[in-house]
Amino acid sequence: MPEEKYVAVVTKPVAAPQPGEAAFFDVDNTLMRGASLFHVARKMHQRGAFTMAQAAGFAWKQLKFVARGENMDDVHAVRDSALTLAAGITVDDIKALGEEVYDEMIASRIWPGAKALAEQHLRVGRRVWLVTATPIEVATVISTRLGLTGALGTVGEISEGMYTGRLVGDILHGSAKAVAVQAIADAEELDLKRCWAYSDSYNDIPLLTLVGHPVAINPDARLRRHARDNNWPVYDFRSGRRAATFGLKAATAGGAVYGLWKGFARIRGPRI
Repeated sequence: MPEEKYVAVVTKPVAAPQPGEAAFFDVDNTLMRGASLFHVARKMHQRGAFTMAQAAGFAWKQLKFVARGENMDDVHAVRDSALTLAAGITVDDIKALGEEVYDEMIASRIWPGAKALAEQHLRVGRRVWLVTATPIEVATVISTRLGLTGALGTVGEISEGMYTGRLVGDILHGSAKAVAVQAIADAEELDLKRCWAYSDSYNDIPLLTLVGHPVAINPDARLRRHARDNNWPVYDFRSGRRAATFGLKAATAGGAVYGLWKGFARIRGPRI
């Protein structure tokens, strides 16, 4: 596998795998509500790693992501900020942070319906991989806690046990996910036409079209249209339709950001 592009971490090998079959799950807004990287940033703020103004910026991007889906400018902005903030932090600290983030912020945001789909694949012997732009350390924790096969995620450069603030390759996103899954398929002799992929984002069309069973979960508007036009299954685990739920969120956006700001303001702690 092209190590310079991504890392695949096996967390629980399948005892009797179904030959040639696997399922690939995006994480943010697919397996869980919101963006996992936001919660990493929030935890770093709790530990005093960055300012209130930066915290407010992360909060606003998270609100937009939950309300209307993925925006590449926001994805790259959060990535660049996170990399800068991570410089000088040890690998052990990030691993411990990933465990805390899962327990305190991610576990309660896992969509039960998406989790049930993953578990069904496991029950019939299919390997289940997370494929996400989330840092590999956090993706590995999520995969481990859910009992999945493994995770593919974005990789930060490490030197002498510390993160340098640079990436190894690029963020695992969009077409890069398709490249990573193709490499997994080659290594594990998977027949991609007998595999499944799940995502909420139109940006993951390269991954979804790579497999024989693409599924849209909590899709953004463009993916919903694409799924409809191509007769793909669509699962929406959000409470109610977008028009009913997200209209309210938009109307109360100012209050939501204020609430997040106040939540950040109450938290203080030592730097990682």
